[in-house]
Amino acid sequence: MFSGSLVAIVTPMGLDGGVDFDAWARLVDFHLANGTSGIVVGGTTGESATLRDSELRELTERACAHTRGRIPIIVGAGTSSTATTAERVGWLSELPVDGLLVVTPAYNRPTQEGLYLHFAATAAVARKPVILYNVPSRTAVDMLPATVARLSQLPGIVSVKEAVAEPGRVRELVDACRKDFVVLSGDDATARHAIQAGARGVISVTANVAPRAMADMVAAGLRGDRAAAEQLDAPLAALHRELFVEANPIPTKWALARMGLMEEGIRLPLTPLSVGQQPALLAALRGAGALQ
Repeated sequence: MFSGSLVAIVTPMGLDGGVDFDAWARLVDFHLANGTSGIVVGGTTGESATLRDSELRELTERACAHTRGRIPIIVGAGTSSTATTAERVGWLSELPVDGLLVVTPAYNRPTQEGLYLHFAATAAVARKPVILYNVPSRTAVDMLPATVARLSQLPGIVSVKEAVAEPGRVRELVDACRKDFVVLSGDDATARHAIQAGARGVISVTANVAPRAMADMVAAGLRGDRAAAEQLDAPLAALHRELFVEANPIPTKWALARMGLMEEGIRLPLTPLSVGQQPALLAALRGAGALQ
């Protein structure tokens, strides 16, 4: 179920910061029409840190109702508190989602044993498949492959989104975890290499603006056609880079606004893309064929 090019979708907002549900439907349709393999609601790119529970619920419910089972829906459930994460996992499990993405706890920097116990407690109350999410650049804690391997033996934990941009890390995870455990890349710039190392796809930021190109590149990689994957990835390289010139999702939201899919709304403490960064991102969008 969890493979291919899955999008870490933005949460569209009006200029007042309110969630724009009309734009939400447009974005979901954009991915349905362009080969995206799954939609991750309320992840980092979706500004999870500033979403209210009521907003996360409504975004998820609307995505499920709009897609009608045509594409997997995964929802971000992680917080920095084990108790709060378990509570959120409980009510999200009642929704018709296909998976729960649970990030490592940010800021409090648990030990590896603390991480194991956090995710074990979360999985114990989840009634939907759990995808672990390791992103040290955001959380200041790195969940090591040995810990992921232990967690992969627990019922209900089926996958990991690994954002450490090292193919060697992916190989270590694939070798250490149970056979049917799915490793997904969490880094667009190295996703092609991660797939060559055994990842089954990517949870992508770039797919927000270039879904078809990302889907085609990942598909080529998964069928073992390295030359085609490299050729398809080359026009995306600048986009992978420029979408991170400021904190994600600042550049992505600016790009989607230029594409006419949503307004530029974003919530503080994030701010709109700096004027000086805009020309390079515009060139990258055009180079990738995402904008004329």
